[in-house]
Amino acid sequence: METTLRGVGVSHGVAIGEVRHMGTAVLEPPAKQIPAEEAEREQGRARQAVEAVAADLNARGNLAGGEAQAVLEAQAMIAQDPELMSDVDRRITVGSTAERAVYDAFSHYRELLAGAGEYMAGRVADLDDVRNRIVARLLGVPMPGVPDSDEPYVLIARDLAPADTALLDPALVLGFVTEEGGPTSHSAILARALGVPAVVALPGAGELAEGTVVAVDGSTGEIFVDPSVEKREQLEAAAAERRAALAASTGPGATSDGHKVPLLANVGGPADVPAAVEAGAEGVGLFRTEFLFLDDSTKAPSEEKQVEAYRKVLEAFPEGRVVVRVLDAGADKPLDFLTPTDEPNPALGVRGLRSLLDHPEVLRTQLTALAKAAEGLPVYLEVMAPMVADRTDAKAFADACREAGLQAKFGAMVEIPSAALRARSILQEVEFLSLGTNDLAQYAFAADRQVGAVSRLQDPWQPALLDLVSLSAEAARAEGKSCGVCGEAASDPLLACVLTGLGVTSLSMGAASIPYVRATLGKYTLAQCERAAAAARAADTAEEARQAAQAVLSGE
Repeated sequence: METTLRGVGVSHGVAIGEVRHMGTAVLEPPAKQIPAEEAEREQGRARQAVEAVAADLNARGNLAGGEAQAVLEAQAMIAQDPELMSDVDRRITVGSTAERAVYDAFSHYRELLAGAGEYMAGRVADLDDVRNRIVARLLGVPMPGVPDSDEPYVLIARDLAPADTALLDPALVLGFVTEEGGPTSHSAILARALGVPAVVALPGAGELAEGTVVAVDGSTGEIFVDPSVEKREQLEAAAAERRAALAASTGPGATSDGHKVPLLANVGGPADVPAAVEAGAEGVGLFRTEFLFLDDSTKAPSEEKQVEAYRKVLEAFPEGRVVVRVLDAGADKPLDFLTPTDEPNPALGVRGLRSLLDHPEVLRTQLTALAKAAEGLPVYLEVMAPMVADRTDAKAFADACREAGLQAKFGAMVEIPSAALRARSILQEVEFLSLGTNDLAQYAFAADRQVGAVSRLQDPWQPALLDLVSLSAEAARAEGKSCGVCGEAASDPLLACVLTGLGVTSLSMGAASIPYVRATLGKYTLAQCERAAAAARAADTAEEARQAAQAVLSGE
C-alpha cells in the first residue's frame, strides 16, 4: 500500500527505484592489552593506516574537484591532526592496540566537539567517518560506504559522509535519502552539484526495507513508498515536463515581463568553472576562496599561488561579474595560523572578517593578489567580507581594500541579523550587499545548519528569514545599491521568485540549479513575484509560506 513520507528536499528531480542501505559503520574494536614490546609496532601500524586514509581522501577529492575537494581535504587534515596522533601514541604506549587506540582517541575528541556548541558538533559526522575508515583499515574489513550493486537504486543512509557523496555514480545512485542532515549540510550541497535528487532529515528512513520501491521527489521532499502505477506515471510526467522547460530556457535570468535578475554561480575554485559556464551562469556570485588555504593549515598560501588561482576564475567570465568572498575561516573551518583554538563557542567567536582583522597581513596579501589577478582583464570584480556585523566592520574592510590598491567594488555579506537590521548604515561604507542565507538562518534561529533535529528552523522559507531578506533589499534600494543572495536559498526555483519579489537584485547558486531557476523565473511577471513574496511573509510557518507563494504563482 502506497504511503507518503516527508523530509527536506535538497536537490531537484525525481528518482524511482529499489532501496539499498549504506554499509554499516565499523564495529567497536575489542579492548585488549598488548605487551610493551609491541607498542612501537602498533604505533607504526596506526601511522600507516592514518596516512593511507588521508591519501585516499585526498585522492577522492582530486577526482571529485570543486567543493567536494575542499571538504575531503579538510577531512584528510582531521585524520593527520598531530594532537590526535599524539593521543593515539600515548594510548598504545600504555597497552592499547592500534585500532582500539584510534577508536578511543577519536571518541574523546568527538565528545569535545559535541560539547563545544552546535556549530562544532556539526563536524562530528565527518570525524566519525575518518575514525571508521582508519579502524576498518587496521581491522582489515571493508570500508563503510556505498553498497555494491549492478542495478540502479535509491541510497538510504543515516547520513552521508562527504567522501561517499563526492564520488557517487549518478548512473547507479538514482537518488538518496538520509535521516539526518539539513538543506545546507555537506551532503545536500554535494548532491546539488552532482544533480542527484535528494531528501534529507527524514526520520525513520533507515527503517525502509531493503528492496522496497520508493519514489523520491527532491523538489518537494516527499518519499512515496510502494508508489502505485498512477503515482509513478504522474511523477515521471512531472519530471519530463521539468526537463522540457529546462531545455527551452536559455539566456540571461529574467521574469516573463523582462525584469532582469542575473543568475550567477557559487564556485569553490577553478575546478567549478566549467560546470558554471555550461549552465549559462552570467558570472560568479560567490567565489569561496577557502579551498586555497586548506592545503596547509599552518600558513597562508603565497601571493603568487593566490594570483594564479584567482586569475583562472576571472578569465572564465569576460565582461561578467565575479564576486569574491575573502577568506572565511573559523568555526567549522579552523586554520592553525589564523583561528583561536580555545573558544567555548567558535561559531560566535573570532571567525570570518574578525579573524582577518586580527591578522591584517593575511587580508592584505589576499587583496593584493586579487588586484594583481584582475589586472588587464575585462571583468567586473567585486570583493566582499564574511561575517560583517555593523558599520565599523564594513569600514574596516573597505579601508583595507583601498589600502591594497584594489580596483573593485567592496561589499558586505549579510549573515548576522544585526547586519540586516542596520543595512542602510553598512551601505554607507560599501557598495553592495550579499545575503548568505545559510548562516543568516543559523544565527537568526539559533539552529546549527548541520543538525537534522533543527532543520525545520534552517528552512529558508521561514517567514522571519524572509523578513530579514526584505529589510536588506529595501535598504539597498533606498541607497541605490545592489543586494544579491548567494546562500542555498537561491537554488530553490520557487523561492527564487519570492526573493525576486522581495527586491533581491541577483541570485547565485550551485551551477546545477541555474537552469531550474531560469526556467521557473521566466514563467512569472515581477508583479506576480511581488505578490508571492507578500503572501509568503504573511504566513506563520515555512510550509505555509511555501504553500502561499505557490498558490499565488499557480493562480489558485
